[in-house]
Amino acid sequence: MEFLKLVQQRYSVRAYKPNPVEDAKLAQVLEAARLAPTAANHQPFRLIVAKVKGREADLQRIYARKWFIQAPLVICACSVHDQGWEREDDGANYSTVDAAIAMDHLILAATSLGLGTCWVAAFDPIAARQVFGLPENVELVAITPLGYPADKPLPKARKPLADLVHYEKW
Repeated sequence: MEFLKLVQQRYSVRAYKPNPVEDAKLAQVLEAARLAPTAANHQPFRLIVAKVKGREADLQRIYARKWFIQAPLVICACSVHDQGWEREDDGANYSTVDAAIAMDHLILAATSLGLGTCWVAAFDPIAARQVFGLPENVELVAITPLGYPADKPLPKARKPLADLVHYEKW
């Protein structure tokens, strides 16, 4: 699939079929995340793949929307702060950025395979830490359900390119 067409087709899925995700497709989306670029190639991210069945109540503590637990899987992108590359001049740590890049690769790969996702950032971080047993140096950056869409995309509202791009200076 042509890349721009893929990006245009990706949307935030908010209704999922109960059909299982094939192991081969899951492996492909995870591989796409593994291949994502990271600062200095440190790969300071980890993914948690969790089956929804039997964990619905815990997952609803993290994010209470009913559609969040319709897909058979949820995937968490986590940053491992102490493994992230740090910029020398100001100490900025890129582990969160790297985890976000990996999640973006995963989401685009899922779209290319006919799977649906929805980037969720408005989760309860305390509940997520408890439910997923996150160590102190790990931060959950984003979660997505992963499954087959049961809805259709709505038109996307995007700012014009001229509002987003500056040339040479701000």
